[in-house]
Amino acid sequence: MTAATKLSANKNIVAAIGSSCSSEAVPGAPILWKAGIVTVSPSNTAPRLTDAKRGKDFDGYMRTAHNDLVQGKVAAEFVRNRLKLGRAATIHDGSPYAEGLANAFADNFKKLGGTVTSQEAISPTDTDMRPMLTKIAAGRPEIIYYPIFIAAGGFVTRQAKEVSGLSNTKLMSADGTFSPDFRKAAGDSVVGVYNTSPDLSPEALGPAYTSFVAKHEKKYGEKPISAFHPHAYDAAMVIFRAIERVAKKDSAGNLYIGRKALRDALFATKGYKGLTGTVTCNATGDCADPKIAVYQHLSADPAKWNAGTDPKKLYP
Repeated sequence: MTAATKLSANKNIVAAIGSSCSSEAVPGAPILWKAGIVTVSPSNTAPRLTDAKRGKDFDGYMRTAHNDLVQGKVAAEFVRNRLKLGRAATIHDGSPYAEGLANAFADNFKKLGGTVTSQEAISPTDTDMRPMLTKIAAGRPEIIYYPIFIAAGGFVTRQAKEVSGLSNTKLMSADGTFSPDFRKAAGDSVVGVYNTSPDLSPEALGPAYTSFVAKHEKKYGEKPISAFHPHAYDAAMVIFRAIERVAKKDSAGNLYIGRKALRDALFATKGYKGLTGTVTCNATGDCADPKIAVYQHLSADPAKWNAGTDPKKLYP
């Protein structure tokens, strides 16, 4: 809220790329839109942000990131159809992202004939996960899906194997932990853990993305690390294109960008060929061409991080 309030006071800002987390967007996006600043997020994924019942406070909010209704479905399909597992538990941390994704997984898993043994909640600052994991173990799940963030995710991963009844239970997290830092937090226990996250493979995103990565590596000496870097690029590009369509200059050369005109131009985006695919926005701000993959950690070494190779892409 503090950042959004500060940005909203700057009359020269017409659009914002962000926020990075759904929890920040819930209070922040309405503040920005009240000031006429449209928000395009590359990494907010909570379903409630683009729900038809979200309210007019979010009329200036949109995203190039996927909706977690998609990610939850992919995770459930992988667990049920590829791993052939029938019993799952979930953990969330109360954030719009984690709770929304855990629920999306559970709903889809049940639709596929699976049983959800328990749906537990923690605090993002919790460090002792054993009582909660002991409760989960009583339900004898074959897998635990915990779409939370790195710190808490590391504790869950380290402590799960210490709890009686969970020694053979598979572990699966999501894009909130899809980072080399998750390996630092989880240690050796991360080996074998699954992650759902955006599919950044060449076959999913195509030659434009491959070229982008090569240019990035040449300029910065490494490949992009963040899972949502192509979504951020696309967010910037759709804003630039919309500005070009609506901006006007007066006889003195002053540039004017109508705020509502910019918002309407952004929501009218259709068929833009971006790094993440074809970007087309619907009435509530979902613009993504969603591509979700399931990865598995083969190593605990952060230095060996190379998405697609290690963590290895398994699905689709």
